[in-house]
Amino acid sequence: MANVVVVTSGKGGVGKTTSTASLGAALAKTGQNVCVVDFDVGLRNLDLMLGAERRVVYDLINVIQGNAKLAQALIRDKRLDTLSLLPASQTRDKDALTEKGVARVMKQLREKFDWIICDSPAGIERGAILAMRHADTAVIVTNPEISSVRDSDRIIGMLDSKTERAESGGDIEKHLLIARYDASRIARAEMLGVDDVLDILSVPLLGIVPESEEVLRASNLGAPVTLSNPVCAAARAYQDAARRLTGEAVAMSVPRDRRNLFGKLFGGKAA
Repeated sequence: MANVVVVTSGKGGVGKTTSTASLGAALAKTGQNVCVVDFDVGLRNLDLMLGAERRVVYDLINVIQGNAKLAQALIRDKRLDTLSLLPASQTRDKDALTEKGVARVMKQLREKFDWIICDSPAGIERGAILAMRHADTAVIVTNPEISSVRDSDRIIGMLDSKTERAESGGDIEKHLLIARYDASRIARAEMLGVDDVLDILSVPLLGIVPESEEVLRASNLGAPVTLSNPVCAAARAYQDAARRLTGEAVAMSVPRDRRNLFGKLFGGKAA
């Protein structure tokens, strides 16, 4: 049975779209059929992360409004035939999203894919609510900063009240993904530690993704980091997180500051 996952946060710029693309590609690499859906109507970016911006003809709004069939709007990744994209519209606003239309599209997607990963817009407005509405699982992306964590706490409250599962008396499975983790800044008390974030949010930890230039490089190349450089630390963190999403028991590791470690080992500062 298909699993619908919403990748969400209260704050913008925390790494939701990067995480959606990276987790989607990691799951697709295992042979499962995956569709990533861009709900950020008007600010479309998921197609850029996948290098598919020039292949967009129809989008989510076209399908919702009946101007195109789902099969016409889906874009299959050229590197992984098990990965597809349903892009957002860049010229419409979020008012074009209707509850009935989203429900119909999600039903069709469930019939075609093993995983549907919804890239939510930031905040608590209509687009974010509709992105999480039909989710079975939520991945809450946060940075180890107090403003990001506080906004994530607000999103957790919405997941427990605005989703179909919550309204029917059930629970949505929630996971926390800490992105842009910088061990050196945490050591200087410029960011919250992992334990601090977990104490505030009380959500099971899915993974810790270190701050990495490889993530930015991958975005500029139009490829998820799990495809462009699968051996780098950020890619490995996303791959482990994807395995945990499937229920696999994978040991959690906290990224270390390699520069400080080098300095301690050799009695000086790393070059």
